[in-house]
Order: sequence, then C-alpha cells, then structure tokens
Amino acid sequence: MRLEPGESREPGEETATPVDTRYTLDDLLTLMAVLRDPQYGCPWDSRQDYASLVPHTLEEAYEVADVIERAAADASVLEELPAELGDLLFQSVFYAQIASEQQRFDFHDVIHVLTEKMLHRHPHVFPDGTLASRREGIATHEVDEGSLNAQWESLKQQESADAPASQTAGDSVLDGVPLGLPALTRAAKLSKKAARSGFDWPDTSGVLAKIREELGEVEEALAEGDTAHAREEVGDLLFAVVNLARTLKADPEQMLRATNARFESRFRHVEAAIAGQGRTLDEASLAEMDAHWDEAKRRERAAEQARQGEGATSAARPVTPLVR
Repeated sequence: MRLEPGESREPGEETATPVDTRYTLDDLLTLMAVLRDPQYGCPWDSRQDYASLVPHTLEEAYEVADVIERAAADASVLEELPAELGDLLFQSVFYAQIASEQQRFDFHDVIHVLTEKMLHRHPHVFPDGTLASRREGIATHEVDEGSLNAQWESLKQQESADAPASQTAGDSVLDGVPLGLPALTRAAKLSKKAARSGFDWPDTSGVLAKIREELGEVEEALAEGDTAHAREEVGDLLFAVVNLARTLKADPEQMLRATNARFESRFRHVEAAIAGQGRTLDEASLAEMDAHWDEAKRRERAAEQARQGEGATSAARPVTPLVR
C-alpha cells in the first residue's frame, strides 16, 4: 500500500515491499541452457553452431540500427528498442552457451574479458585500471579528445601478442579489419588505417579530384564498350567516395541508409500521388513522376525547417529546474 503525503501507517500494519517480477540475466542464461538441452531443448536451437548464427546476428544488429534511425523522425519508435537489444543480446548468450558446452568459455568469461578490456582502454577514466578508481581534477568535457584516439589504438595493439608495435615482415597496418564487414564499412576502416600511416590526401580537394578521376575512367571504359573494366572502375569510384565520407567524419553505411530511406519515402509519395488519380505507375509519364518526386522533396524540406524551428523555440524557452 502506498502512503500519500501526510498519511501515517497504523500500528501493526504490515509493510508492503514492491516485488520486481522482471527476469534477470541468470534467468536468461538458464533459458538458453534449457533450449540447448539434448533431452528437453528445442530442436532448432540445439542444432545451431557458431557459423549458422552469424546471419541472425547480423540481422539483429541491423534491426537495432533500424529502430534508432527511424526514431530520428518519431521518438515513440524507441519503445521497440528494448526488444531489439534483447534479440541482439540473445546472440551473445547463444554463442557463449555453445562455447560452454565445448568447455571453452561461458558468458561470465565474456563479461570478465569485456570489462577487463574496457578498463585497460580507458586509463583516462579509470587511472588505476580498477572499477573503483576515478580521474580527479578534470571534468569529462575537459579531457583532450585529440590524444584519446592515438591512445586507444596503441592500447589495442598492446592487447594482442600477435600485433607488436613495430612492423615486422608479414605484418600490416591493415590487419584486424574483419572480412565479414559490409563492404562500405570495411572500405572505410581500411582507408582509415592506411591514412593513419600517412597514405592519405592532404585535404578534401584531393579526394574530390580522385573521385573525378575514377568517374572519368568509368566513362572511358563505357565508351570503349568494356563492361568488365567499367565494373572494376565503379568499385574504385565507390572506394573513393567512401574516402570522402571519412574526411567528413561520417559513416558511409549510415549515410547510404539515410539516402535509402529518403528514396523509399519519396518513391512511395510518387506511388500514392498517382494512385490517387486512379492510375498505376505504368500509366504515368516520367515527367509526372518527376513532378511528384520534386513535391516529395519540397515536403521533406518544409518538415525539416519546421523541426529546426521547433528546436530553436524549445532552446529559447526558460528551463524549469527539476529540483528546487
């Protein structure tokens, strides 16, 4: 029973303790073990292995990204995030259960290794390398971020016995970039590692010149009727564009997903506008579709300007203290 302000509990009245009925991490680990149990488990879960789970892991990661990106236009979408994060967590629990059955490691090892690694990589937060230690005298916004990236990479190298600080025969600064990454992401990571070694353009104009050069080579290959060479040059063009994204400190995957979302939204507007006239896309001219496309773009700009105006208005309003 909850007491309202000014009320008091009657003598002898029992104290009601709220009970948290939510499942815990230990419950999740138990569930996973039962799902894999040879006697009582699920046939599908029981036959999975590391390799078979990879496509599901990638899918769950992208579903988390999808919720976050859709939430930029509608914050209520974030209500979907706990479920999607849970699905992604379940993948880690699944891998750990398989490893536990093989007596390699378990989920508690995963937590230990992760925590130990993060403590080691954040000496600017945990100076003694322990959870109890804290930086003193410097606020978070006062930490020099410029030196942190170099420190982070240096610490990562120290963690691997197979990656000494000095380069020897057979080693490469490009080592450690997973082959399974999406091509745009892998291109960005490869170019970033190469740039750290000085293999980079001095400024953005050099990247733009490279893009124009690669585009010219595509046009030349097409003019010669050499389709195979044109495809190769398109790959080079994409890699150059990824480098431009890197100089803008932007993730090319996120940029392209945002473009995909805009394209889908605009094309759906075109479909709806023409369907509203009782016609199909096949019955509409390209000029008509272009006109509806341009209208969709105008609506997007107007909506964005409205959001920016609301943000400016909110920023100008006086803030009421939460605690007086």
